[in-house]
Amino acid sequence: MRVLLLGANGFLGRFVADRLLADPAVHLTALGRGDDADVRFDLAGGSPGALTRFMDAVHPGVVINCAGSTRGGARDLIRHNTVSVATVCEALRRSGCGARLVQIGCASEYGPSQPGSSTAEDAVPRPGGPYGVSKLSATELVLGSGLDAVVLRVFSPVGPGTPAGSPLGRLAEAMRRAMQAGDPELKLAGLGVQRDFVDVRDVARAVHAASLSAAQGVVNIGTGRAVKLRDAAAVLARVAGYAGALNELDAPSPAVARAHGHGPIGAPRGEPAAEHLGVGPFPYPDGCGPWQQADVRTARDRLGWRPRIGLEESLADIWMEAACRI
Repeated sequence: MRVLLLGANGFLGRFVADRLLADPAVHLTALGRGDDADVRFDLAGGSPGALTRFMDAVHPGVVINCAGSTRGGARDLIRHNTVSVATVCEALRRSGCGARLVQIGCASEYGPSQPGSSTAEDAVPRPGGPYGVSKLSATELVLGSGLDAVVLRVFSPVGPGTPAGSPLGRLAEAMRRAMQAGDPELKLAGLGVQRDFVDVRDVARAVHAASLSAAQGVVNIGTGRAVKLRDAAAVLARVAGYAGALNELDAPSPAVARAHGHGPIGAPRGEPAAEHLGVGPFPYPDGCGPWQQADVRTARDRLGWRPRIGLEESLADIWMEAACRI
């Protein structure tokens, strides 16, 4: 099976590439902006015609799109997450390869959900920020393209290589700094947020399964269990051997923070600043509110996929990378 992987240099793309390369039946070609890609191509700026000619030359049976951006202003997010997907869809329509498309979506497309609930694929998406809007627009392009395509809505991916700007990446870095400085306590804000953390290696397994399946539409990829950042912090402290106190400071609402002159991390005036681990611009950068949990029955039934790696193992791998910087 010939597979064309887009975005092979990113957090998810690297693990998807590793998973595919472990399959002797897969002949992989990686396309991206980095020097280590087989072919350098900027999806956000390249033309559909150029990509079509490349697809016709490679003739893949599956195209996997892990490319995109999680940071930046609305214009950049639309360019990297939406325009690039429009380019991929148009190139596939023009190409004679007839490839199946596996598009990587995200849970931010859903927006806030009711605490205690599990979000299924038929939930009405209400993204709460520009990132979720840009990814939802990409999903709608794929679903309306008429292509043989599936969109995997990945919840909160974690594990080795977790970006430093993510909540668990910031948590590990804050703990590393505290241990390096010998601080007896770590002040943390935003620990009440609950997210469905799924290991990036399990995500790669899901992508591989989706490429071999006939599933179409949207499929959630998560664990089906929301975890408080507070609990993740306690597990990370145990894994790291951090014996200091974890003191939680509740972050005020943006209006309260402005009224009282607090900084964006939410520490009360006159107290040392807390490391803010909330997920979004303040207080929920991903636009998903305080709670998100996936309904993963569709992945089980249509892909034969279940998560295998627990959060403690994911956190241990995140800490190993952070500890190397001590």
